[in-house]
Amino acid sequence: MHRVVIIGSGFGGLFAAKHLRRADVDVTLIAKTTHHLFQPLLYQVATGILSVGEIAPATRIILRRQQNTKVLLGEVVRIDLTNNTVTSKLLDWERVTPFDSLIVAAGAQQSYFGNDAFEAFAPGMKTVDDALELRGRILGAFEAAEVTTSEEERRRRLTFAVVGAGPTGVEVVGQIAELAQRTLAGAFRNIEPGDARIILIEAAPAVLPPMGPKLGAKAQRRLEKMGVEVWLNTMVTDVDYMGLTVKDKDGAQHRIECACKVWSAGVQASPLGRQLAEQSDGTEVDRAGRVVVEPDLTVKGHPNVFVIGDMMSVPGVPGMAQGAIQGAVYATRQIKAGLKGRDPTERKPFKYRDKGSMATISRFSAVCQIGPIEFGGFIAWLAWLGLHLYYLVGSRNRLIAVISWFITFLGRGRGQMAITERWVFARRALEQAQEQNGPKSIG
Repeated sequence: MHRVVIIGSGFGGLFAAKHLRRADVDVTLIAKTTHHLFQPLLYQVATGILSVGEIAPATRIILRRQQNTKVLLGEVVRIDLTNNTVTSKLLDWERVTPFDSLIVAAGAQQSYFGNDAFEAFAPGMKTVDDALELRGRILGAFEAAEVTTSEEERRRRLTFAVVGAGPTGVEVVGQIAELAQRTLAGAFRNIEPGDARIILIEAAPAVLPPMGPKLGAKAQRRLEKMGVEVWLNTMVTDVDYMGLTVKDKDGAQHRIECACKVWSAGVQASPLGRQLAEQSDGTEVDRAGRVVVEPDLTVKGHPNVFVIGDMMSVPGVPGMAQGAIQGAVYATRQIKAGLKGRDPTERKPFKYRDKGSMATISRFSAVCQIGPIEFGGFIAWLAWLGLHLYYLVGSRNRLIAVISWFITFLGRGRGQMAITERWVFARRALEQAQEQNGPKSIG
């Protein structure tokens, strides 16, 4: 039986497994988490709208009726292209899994552009842990502001800075503003949550740079109407516990004292990409660690090894869910064609079909780009809701998401406002434990 190994349970990995459902293959999906994460809605977990379960269903439950597929928990630490094996690790156990075809969809992590020390003070928005930690930090900032007797500290606690004005950054600042102005209104006695200072910082000269100047300007106007300060042409040069330091286009330094910082400014592909490049003559990785793949999404000299999603570098293909999904469908078609005897040299190149992009700004407001068509406002917001519901896994999760959106956007309530101290400090404690004893978590 032809053995297919898939690394990663994101959009690329999950869709690849599903499209091999009826193929005459044995599929092994290896991932370092137990769930399939619907990353575009992660910010709604961080701001109390949705629970983790709605956007992160268990991968093995999703695939349990797919009899040709096995799910393994573990972090892939080594890919051997000479012996066609994948080595994964869980706790202190290592497992070697052989393959005939390999699909690498290990995704990407937050990039701090060489300043990894920033992560302790400004978490990203890539994992469930990130979202829960940020929820604790955001809501905890209001709680601390209510308790402190220092006016200076109160101002610091009520200042929120989000670095990066891409879709994630715009969505996060929009929801922090609505959380402060609507959900928390009247809930405190010593502070007015609506007085919170919310700052969006972007090194580029526009908001939502990939979506063009028209939609970027529309999004910026909406955010500013909500009271968000938008700082463009501004680079972050330092981040610490008390706040962050930025530099504007004229080179002037500015200090922002703030308790809650969110980083959404860049991504770095999985280090597995460099492993693949080192074992393949002529294969390179770009600055973000993505593999520069062949026209058929394979690694040079290895027509049975596909790289998809955030790990592939293909001109014109953005690092979004659609790129991963289309890459997964293409790769599985080539595997199935190979089972029928088709020569890999006869493969047609991968062609990406741009289905557009969108970002929500606040309730009833979003921006949308589909080819040459650009529009915003309420219609774009409805389109955003519909698209995300379509790709959310599970009818139960879709129903709960609709109910949660109804409560939040038509009313002002949010059903996921619980936080714990461990969510905020667990990252630092876990890092210290790993430094002392070595990694013991299951990811």
